[in-house]
Amino acid sequence: MVSPELAALLARTISRLETAGVHDESLAVWKHSRGLLGLGASDSLVPTGRAWRLGVLLVDRDGGLYSTGQVTRAVQPGRAAVNRSAAGEERRSIRAAAAHGNFPRGETINHGWAPIALDDASLASGSEPLTVRDGVVFVRFGEVEPGVLPLERYLDDRINVLLGD
Repeated sequence: MVSPELAALLARTISRLETAGVHDESLAVWKHSRGLLGLGASDSLVPTGRAWRLGVLLVDRDGGLYSTGQVTRAVQPGRAAVNRSAAGEERRSIRAAAAHGNFPRGETINHGWAPIALDDASLASGSEPLTVRDGVVFVRFGEVEPGVLPLERYLDDRINVLLGD
């Protein structure tokens, strides 16, 4: 069960995002289709909900919290190129999977995300990227320059960035 303090923080965050009219983004999961007789198999990204991306966290309207995964856009993938890098081809195949999904053109799509358990026991054991110190929930962020901030300050900072404050 989510602590009342954490639930209240998430409710304030959601209210602030909604009041400011901050655009949310699609959440999606991978779906593999085998096609008929094994022919025409394809992967697609399937919409599962919406959330706001706040750095290393995604927050949905119900107070769910997720660690971010990868991001793509719903655009035509373009043609495969002979001399394209492996990373470029992977991005193209992800855009193709997004094109097979039911997303508006240009929509930002978050995939590879993971739900974060918000119960006290999970948070105490370090529910990535969250941790608890002296009863305060902190978030770990950054790969190049790793940082740790109290969750409330982190969410406030990320919203300020979105709002241009």
